[in-house]
Amino acid sequence: MKVIDVYQQYFAAECEYAGVPRKGASVMLTAVSDSGEIRYDVSVSFFPHRDEEDFAVSYDAVKTVTVYEAKGRRSKKREAELLKTFREQADKAAAEAGGRIFWEQPLRDARYA
Repeated sequence: MKVIDVYQQYFAAECEYAGVPRKGASVMLTAVSDSGEIRYDVSVSFFPHRDEEDFAVSYDAVKTVTVYEAKGRRSKKREAELLKTFREQADKAAAEAGGRIFWEQPLRDARYA
């Protein structure tokens, strides 16, 4: 199984999970390929972000949504299409956790694979 984080970025956010206030979110588009199958997941992980140096991501406030699954392999064209609706999908995942992502407040530059 091969797992690739196609896109990842950190944003300011708000969420309270397990009694802990979360002020940051890591968002990712991940490609998972295995035995001729490809799956793309959108994940949101809320973390405390207590100060501007705190990027210790906790793994208890994570929501993941599968946005594509089929036979095939990784495709840059498909990834570009999935990134067009990425924020909408990430907002749905964030809402499931009771949180909100502030897209206009990035904490770090985007990273692409």
